[in-house]
Amino acid sequence: MDVNEFWELARNAADLNPLHVWVGERVWGTVPPPAWAFGDSPELADALAQQVASGAKTTTTSLLWEYEAEEADLPERGELGIVLDGKDEPRALILTTDVRVVPFAEVDDEHALGEAVSLDEWRREHESFARRADDGQHPFDPAMPVVLERFEVLYHR
Repeated sequence: MDVNEFWELARNAADLNPLHVWVGERVWGTVPPPAWAFGDSPELADALAQQVASGAKTTTTSLLWEYEAEEADLPERGELGIVLDGKDEPRALILTTDVRVVPFAEVDDEHALGEAVSLDEWRREHESFARRADDGQHPFDPAMPVVLERFEVLYHR
């Protein structure tokens, strides 16, 4: 199933088509939200997409410097996104409910437990990720800013 087919199913299942009363079940020409995979490998993307679909993963963490390097906007509350698995198949439609930027060392239990079984595990996994992502100019530092997102699943398959 491609992203457009998934978007048709997801937006109707999540009741994101308020015009269906006027124009029917489909509103042709609607643009799907951005689609991406969590993680830095197909295997990790598969595992994280499954965690999102099951409700076990409700938060995510990104490195602020990556947004800055790509000149990309930070996520915002109220944005929709489509989570892909390691084969670029859509698995879930999510809604961002909160976004914060904090130093890595200040990430709290509440956020960490949305991604890991403990804050210690979260720190190990995300420090490892930050070290893999280092482009030679952004070495891991506990003071480095990270982008914390909380989301809810509106639809999954």
